Amino acid sequence: MIVSASYRTDIPAFYAAWFANRFRAGYAKVVNPYGRQVSTVPLRTGVDGFVFWTRNAAPFRPALELVRAAGIPFVVSYTVTDYPRALETSVVPAERAVADMRGLAAEYGSRAVVWRYDPIVCSTLTPPDCHRANFARLAAALEGAVDEVVISFAAIYKKTARNMDVAARAHGFTWGDAPADDKRSLAGELAGLAAARGMRLSLCSQPEYAADGTSPAVCVDARRLEDVAAGWGVPRGLRAKVKGNRAGCLCHESRDIGEYDTCPHGCAYCYAVNSRGLAKTRYAEHDPEGEFLFPPPWVVAAEKTLL
Repeated sequence: MIVSASYRTDIPAFYAAWFANRFRAGYAKVVNPYGRQVSTVPLRTGVDGFVFWTRNAAPFRPALELVRAAGIPFVVSYTVTDYPRALETSVVPAERAVADMRGLAAEYGSRAVVWRYDPIVCSTLTPPDCHRANFARLAAALEGAVDEVVISFAAIYKKTARNMDVAARAHGFTWGDAPADDKRSLAGELAGLAAARGMRLSLCSQPEYAADGTSPAVCVDARRLEDVAAGWGVPRGLRAKVKGNRAGCLCHESRDIGEYDTCPHGCAYCYAVNSRGLAKTRYAEHDPEGEFLFPPPWVVAAEKTLL
């Protein structure tokens, strides 16, 4: 089994102590975001590998050492876009993130780190020329440290549109969606910039924007985890099946241990946060000793009843 931690929130940046505690315990409890059922996810026995999603892995270094010491391979899927603060309120500076990525690659191998330049947001703050310049500069800084960059164009859900509108009013910019042909053209240009730096560019769940030089992304990738394990001298075969989370997703099957509305980064375009205020409140109330990242209300009520 592959464990994802997490595309619902940034566990490495904000919940490193909780993950380390749960890893030592060997399990975490997780609430299904749709049916609200509670399940127990193993974190040691039966785990073939981890995929960690983050914008700041620096606080997570001790947890990565625990996982490495257990001989379980991992991949850090590291997002660096370097957008203006109006869109990314509190992410770490790109220079710090790049330095951290290079350090991770040096310690754990280049196959253990994947750069994500996503989502690509269409706005007056981030026009195509901005993306070309941003991407080229970051690719140059990461040359030799990573072999793949994953891109996607922002998916605009109702909550995303609402949060983008709030940011646009506050900071005086406009935003929208670009025509499909423009997205394909930009994807092809970015693929060329990536190739010049020794990187493969892959598209996450958006085959409609494929262009020359792009390939489909496998963000939860059993084959990459096998390569990481082999590089560590602990080779293992993963019998994971492809089980995507949405149309066009080619990820291998995994269990996610995150919780929506718990990431306080404050990115206006984030699909995983309905309300930044709620995310900040939940982060403040988080218990690093708890079994859940953030327990459901009925569990909290039951615990209070027992006191």
